[in-house]
Amino acid sequence: MKASNPDLKVRFAPISQMRKTLSIAHADKVVLQSIMGISWFWFLGASYLTQFPNYAKTYLGGSEAGVSFLLGLFSVGIATGSLLCDKLSNHRIEPGIVPIGSLGITIFAGHLFFTTPDAVPATTGFTDFITHPELFWVFIDLAFLGIFGGIFIVPLYAMMQQRAKDSERSQVIAANNIYNSLFMVTSAVIAIIMLGILEISIPTFFLGLAVTNLLVALYVGRQVPLFALRFFIWLLSHTMYRVTHKDLHNIPEKGGALLICNHVSYVDALLLAGACPRPIRFVMDEDYYHIPVLHYFFRAAKVIPIHTSSNSIRKALDTVKTELEAGEVVCIFPEGHLTSDGEMIPFKRGIDLILRQTPVPVVPMALQGLWGSYFSREGGRALLKLPKRFWSKITIVADAPVPPREARSDQMFEKVATLRGDAR
Repeated sequence: MKASNPDLKVRFAPISQMRKTLSIAHADKVVLQSIMGISWFWFLGASYLTQFPNYAKTYLGGSEAGVSFLLGLFSVGIATGSLLCDKLSNHRIEPGIVPIGSLGITIFAGHLFFTTPDAVPATTGFTDFITHPELFWVFIDLAFLGIFGGIFIVPLYAMMQQRAKDSERSQVIAANNIYNSLFMVTSAVIAIIMLGILEISIPTFFLGLAVTNLLVALYVGRQVPLFALRFFIWLLSHTMYRVTHKDLHNIPEKGGALLICNHVSYVDALLLAGACPRPIRFVMDEDYYHIPVLHYFFRAAKVIPIHTSSNSIRKALDTVKTELEAGEVVCIFPEGHLTSDGEMIPFKRGIDLILRQTPVPVVPMALQGLWGSYFSREGGRALLKLPKRFWSKITIVADAPVPPREARSDQMFEKVATLRGDAR
């Protein structure tokens, strides 16, 4: 295997080398926030694992075997949660499930405080300990604490390594290990202060960790709105629809690309954003862009607003040019507005204008099955009618990239129409 950075030289200069390593991790905000999230997980993990022996013996009446059982529950839970990530994320890196893991940690860590018995159960052996009815919910809480911990940390590890440059990945991982160590040492110091000096109980200490974790989760979500946005997309695509992806490998893994798609409903962009393995910059009508509350999410997703005025069009085209030249994926709905009868509308010349100034591959895409949904105009105005179906099947399909010199608007209309077929 070829070295990703064969020219890298490592010198014995611990302080300066550590500063350089940390500066590399700080260069990308998402990488840094991923590292902080991972380090926070190890802060929590160290806090729980170091207290399990005293917790099991003092509050649960367990022996050394009981301590091992608690550690086993926690470890198996983490392994289970890590495996669940692949299913929940549909076999790709999905930061949207990170808030699910964080919320689960808070819920079950907080619930552990209330399920800890007031009096130490009288157990005569290991079998009696693991079958004691008073301890049932304690075991459930610890298992699910591990499961949601696995769901929380796996996407962060994956995203950290994906976002890091090939030549800097090893240094990013080193920076992650440095922060992990600092957080674990800090957890030990805080445990000494809280349990030794302030003399609070271990269950109360666990409750404090749960509350702090909720605050940290809210802070991270505010600092990295991508998490909150992806979480919303994940909820939408996994509760309202059964979304199937087809040939999305046709979307280039790197470099600028223009996605074009038919426009059926108000959630088209959300579904495409949830399906595409790369972040997408959508071009959106300026009136929708400024909708209260949703405007926050649109800004977080770096949506490009556009209006019918010449100045707005020129500004939007300049922004699209900048994004494509920077290697980003941009998506437009060339029909210009939602279909009112389920049939496709002839494409406007936006494709031609974009490719004239920035020649990039064009990926035709189609949404199948959204016509008739609550967010479409079938049967009346969208959002102002009663839903007629729930968890319907939606298919998102992509065709092979088309070279820019061959991607005229009329030809792209035919390709998207062919992709969509009869499934409106």
